[in-house]
Amino acid sequence: MAVLALLWGSTFLWIDLALEGFSPVQITFVRCALGAALLLGLARRAGVRLPRGRKAVGRLLVAAFLCNTLPFALFSLGQQSVDSGVAGVLNATTPLWSLLIGLLAGERGALGARRLAGLATGFAGTVLIFAPWQPGALAGWAALALLGAAVSYALAFTWMGRMPAGQGVPAIGLSAAQLTAATVLAALLLPWGGPPPRAPGAVPVLALLVLGIFATGVTFHLTYRTILAEGPTQAAAVGYLLPVVSVLLGGVVLTRWGARARPKAPAGGEADRPEPLPAR
Repeated sequence: MAVLALLWGSTFLWIDLALEGFSPVQITFVRCALGAALLLGLARRAGVRLPRGRKAVGRLLVAAFLCNTLPFALFSLGQQSVDSGVAGVLNATTPLWSLLIGLLAGERGALGARRLAGLATGFAGTVLIFAPWQPGALAGWAALALLGAAVSYALAFTWMGRMPAGQGVPAIGLSAAQLTAATVLAALLLPWGGPPPRAPGAVPVLALLVLGIFATGVTFHLTYRTILAEGPTQAAAVGYLLPVVSVLLGGVVLTRWGARARPKAPAGGEADRPEPLPAR
């Protein structure tokens, strides 16, 4: 869990740095492709065959969309305007959504006083993060995109927790197949992903490599193993540790070291407005 929290929590830092040279859709596709290549190689080395059959592929496509393509794209879009530390905090709402979805889906465990109090406290904390009563509240499409990614993760964990039953495929085969499906789905978005990057610097390229190999490939495999071993709710619980990692990394690397050269675009479309012409 500690290793998973460290790798997953660093995701937001690598996204921030990769946005210096790549668009959100490009980041989504490349990280899926790199992660899939790593896991496919490991699965082949272990002699594990990928799931086959129309039903298995259909389930994997749904899981890939909810757990990979959609949240990856939403996080990259949202972090154009929201800092990596805040992104990690909003991602920490995943366990809350996972618990709520699990209860609605009829998972075992009654909604007792302790669970109800914890759920209410967690959602109160989410409202506190947004602070709608303040003039400079965290609002707009960017923050909602990050929150939507957390909900998508929770839906995916519930789906993935039920999906492997009867397939008899090890976690490495399932995770490799799912990231491959996510790569195909992300490739469909490339025509709307903006122009190709023009000679991105070394930092965005290195960040994207680390994001794809470690923060996507390795992290996703560990997440899948946790889901199979402990269940979707327990796997989502690692989200509580993510803000610590994301805030520390964002503060040390991006702020102290002055790594950020790209100012955050304000959410809500202000970045797209043309600047006024100078007076003649």
